[in-house]
Formats: sequence, C-alpha cells, structure tokens
Amino acid sequence: MNESIAFALLCFTSFFSVMNPLGVMPVFMTMTSELDDRNRRKTAERAVLVAFITLMIFALSGQLLFKFFGISVDSFRIVGGIIFFMMGYEMLQARLSRVEVDEESVRSYVKDISITPLAIPIICGPGAITNAIVLMQDAYSIELKIVLITMILLVVTIMLIGLIWAGKFIKMLGDTGNKIMMRLMGLIIMVMAVEFFFAGLRPIVRDILDK
Repeated sequence: MNESIAFALLCFTSFFSVMNPLGVMPVFMTMTSELDDRNRRKTAERAVLVAFITLMIFALSGQLLFKFFGISVDSFRIVGGIIFFMMGYEMLQARLSRVEVDEESVRSYVKDISITPLAIPIICGPGAITNAIVLMQDAYSIELKIVLITMILLVVTIMLIGLIWAGKFIKMLGDTGNKIMMRLMGLIIMVMAVEFFFAGLRPIVRDILDK
C-alpha cells in the first residue's frame, strides 16, 4: 500500500508539474477570448478529452513503439530528462513559450483549436507524453498501472476545472502570483529532470563498462 501511495504521489506531482494547469490558463483565456462562456467550456472539455486519450495511447502502446523503432527506455529517460529540464528552465524564468498563435488564426480555426494547438501540444506536450511512457514502464504491476491511469485522470480533471474557471483563478492570483506558481513548478520539473536523466544514464554506462 505504501508503494502505491508513493507511486501515486510521484505520478500526480510529475503530471501536474509538466501539464501545468496554472500555466495553461492564461494561454487558454487568450485563445478563447472571442468565445462566450458556453463555447469556451465546450472547447475546454474537448481539449482535455483529446489530451487524455493521447496520453493513454502513448502510455499503453509506448513499449510497442520502443520495440518497433529499437529504442530503449533508458534512452527515452535521458531525452525526457533533457526535455523536462528545458521546460522547467523556461517556467523558472516565468516564460510561457509553448506555442504562438496569432489572433487571425484563432478566429479562423476556433473549432479546431481544442485539438491543435490546445490539446496537443499545450496540454499534452512532449514532457507529458514522455512522463506517461516512462511511468507506465515503471508500473510493473496491474495495481500500479491502475494508479497511474487514475492519477492522469485526476490531473486532467483538475485541468478541466482550471480551464473552466480560468478567468476567476487568474484574477485571484494576479500576475505576480501566477509567475510565482510557474517558477515553483519549474523548479520541481528541473529536479525531476535530473532524476530522469541519471536513471536512464546509469544502466547505459553500466552496460558499457561491463563490455
């Protein structure tokens, strides 16, 4: 039970930090500024659903992709660590540079923004996909796999609630509060990045030295 709780906390904190609901809110509000509350809610629901399905596809089929392309989990951990570190560094600087969309594109493709770029790559980006694949590999039992899927579902639910109430949250936190939260989550991601990197590097170095 203690192992399941520890794994659940790892899954929750990592996905919450990488998907960064607080950081997505300002982007979402900017992209949906021309929509009324009803359409904004529909856009949020569709985007979160697409992001969840995408994470599930990569989490459940990630190993098949590894075998098909001849990629090792350890190599993916190293790359994931680098991606996490870069994301964390940007967040630590309180910059949000995941995607740039001009106003004309938002107006023209208002029905499509829930899938791209909102669901992918803003909500479900490379970091979240990497996290899903690696943590599914670490979940060696059915119980831990269920814990992982539950935590992903919990984080995307929080994301949905955050997007629906984005306007109120942003006003309540203010610009300073939002930047502080982004920096804190950036620091967490950078620490996780170091762990991911060396967790992947150790087995590779060990194999080289054993040869």
